[in-house]
Amino acid sequence: MSKAAILIREIKTEDDAQVAKVIRAVLIEMGVPKVGTAYADKALDEMTATYSKNNATYFVIEEHGKIIGGAGIAQLENCDDLICELQKMYFLPKARGKGLGTRLMEVCLEKARAFGFEKCYLETLPYMKAATKLYAKSGFRPLEGPLGDTGHYSCNVWMLKSL
Repeated sequence: MSKAAILIREIKTEDDAQVAKVIRAVLIEMGVPKVGTAYADKALDEMTATYSKNNATYFVIEEHGKIIGGAGIAQLENCDDLICELQKMYFLPKARGKGLGTRLMEVCLEKARAFGFEKCYLETLPYMKAATKLYAKSGFRPLEGPLGDTGHYSCNVWMLKSL
């Protein structure tokens, strides 16, 4: 995988089906419950529309025209503070271990700052160890409980970062 072949860009409507397929494939691979997680989100099938609201965006990682990962930023639901949520950050196996998570995280957090958010929140699962390690390395700190209302009641690791 050459760096020249990798493109990080905002999602387009024609990416929606590929992005949903990537996210569901990773969740199945990780043995994630289908209920109470992103797997069941209606938004997975209409990602471009989901992230077309104010102060929200979704980025994809493309390699030779194929989506191999992605992540988004949006206002944390049911939270009046200037807190965004890092959402739906998933990578196919071929995209892992190459620094793409760090690169995409930087793009997302820079966009969050540009939107005026002061903090970034995320939820994950304890057995997603590589993801949790990346989040900690990026400055996210563990919380005792959830913030806002993501609807992902199966996720029991909550983290927050000041921007």
